[in-house]
Amino acid sequence: MSKEKILVIDDEEHIANLVKDILEGEGFEVTLAYDGEGALEKIHQIPPDLVILDLRLPGMSGYQVCRKIREDISLAHIPIIMLTAKGSTSDKVIGLSFAPDDYVTKPFQEEELVARVKTHLTRTASDISANPLTKLPGNIPLTQALERCLRQDSLFAVLYLDLSNFKAFNDKYSYLRGDKVIRTTAQIILKVIKEKGNPGDFIGHIGGDDFIIITTPDKVDILCRDIIKDFDQEIPNLYDEEDRKRGYIVTMDRLNKTMNFPLMTISIGVVTNKSRRFTSPAEISDVGAELKRYAKLKKGSGYVVDKRED
Repeated sequence: MSKEKILVIDDEEHIANLVKDILEGEGFEVTLAYDGEGALEKIHQIPPDLVILDLRLPGMSGYQVCRKIREDISLAHIPIIMLTAKGSTSDKVIGLSFAPDDYVTKPFQEEELVARVKTHLTRTASDISANPLTKLPGNIPLTQALERCLRQDSLFAVLYLDLSNFKAFNDKYSYLRGDKVIRTTAQIILKVIKEKGNPGDFIGHIGGDDFIIITTPDKVDILCRDIIKDFDQEIPNLYDEEDRKRGYIVTMDRLNKTMNFPLMTISIGVVTNKSRRFTSPAEISDVGAELKRYAKLKKGSGYVVDKRED
């Protein structure tokens, strides 16, 4: 089981190292940053499971770092514990608008810090049932989101996204590089939704190379087109140059037969209730799986929208 990752941001190196020693002693993987800009760069490279953030930083303040994290929908779920000077009640009041999850006052007790870290990590995992690779919500939150759509009786569209030739990539290059494909795909989806989707759109990762988006019918075409465009631009860069230029990789299929597999593509099946009525999340999922199969029959990346009526 992989260790939970914690990023400690504090310009006082002796405090940062003290926190690091305490948390590594509890079995966590700890990374240090000494200013806001460097911290944000590390967060985007490898998102941590929790951030411990000093309010008083050079240049970009702890408040600003917290706001940047909260404004990024791919990072907003990360719990943030702020470190404040003893008696700085005003810091806590001001900081409420930046939405940290907790405060710890310096100098702190080792037992208190560890207890708060463990509490927030447990709560976050329970709250979002996150996929461990992308930190996106998984099956339970997805089912709950679909049930809300059905209860509200308003127009919705559910996008089922799947990658073709992903297993061949994994087999050829290893699971570590396959994980990079999954994280990159998640980042593409998050970026497009942030730029072109609705504020309340749901993005989920239900395992492997399967993703889900819940949005409104008016957003379907622009979201699908932009996701496909960005995927087809970025994913080929994850192949070795020789394979990318050739347009395929050579590896074994499921029957241990040597085969040529084209570069990965993304297929999207879109379910809407514009012309038909659904009664359960399972029914929506069945139609989505069917449409995704049709989309995979297209050459290259593509999407199929269900326009059938009841």
